[in-house]
Amino acid sequence: MLAVGLAVAGCGGGRSQDAGEPAGMFRVDVVNASFPAKQHVASSESLVIAIKNTGDRAVPDVAVTVDSFSARSDQAGLADANQAVWVVDSEPRGGTTAYANTWALGPLPPGRTRRFVWHVTAVRPGTHTVRWRVAAGLNGKARAMLAGNRAPAGRFTVDISDEPAQARVDPDSGKVVRSGG
Repeated sequence: MLAVGLAVAGCGGGRSQDAGEPAGMFRVDVVNASFPAKQHVASSESLVIAIKNTGDRAVPDVAVTVDSFSARSDQAGLADANQAVWVVDSEPRGGTTAYANTWALGPLPPGRTRRFVWHVTAVRPGTHTVRWRVAAGLNGKARAMLAGNRAPAGRFTVDISDEPAQARVDPDSGKVVRSGG
């Protein structure tokens, strides 16, 4: 009987995961959201989303979720139907979370701005839509809101050419010079 009691106590007991997250709305502004609309396979680009706290209290944990770095394939027999559209070369520094496609950069004091930057390489040609949204916390109790009580979210439509961008090495500087696009 004691073993059953211990097993039940170990399942879901203790503090709720969201217990430390304050509830409420936190005012933010998206001061920059950019991602090139024309890209080439095998070329690296930067996706940038900058969030400013326009409220009078700190945002508990400013976070951004980016969907669509991959796309579902309906091809039969694949081990994983999610196929990469972009390979993430580097993600926002210090922003890794346990949540899929979500990065968090911690508390955001009033008046301050945090930049989320992903360096990605396109690997699948075609027209793709990248959707993103901002949160004030990871557990849903703290909600980020723009002026007018709109959710801070957006999307980028990107055309990825199947021809790699032209590149050469500058003999004087040794730097790669890309052209086309």
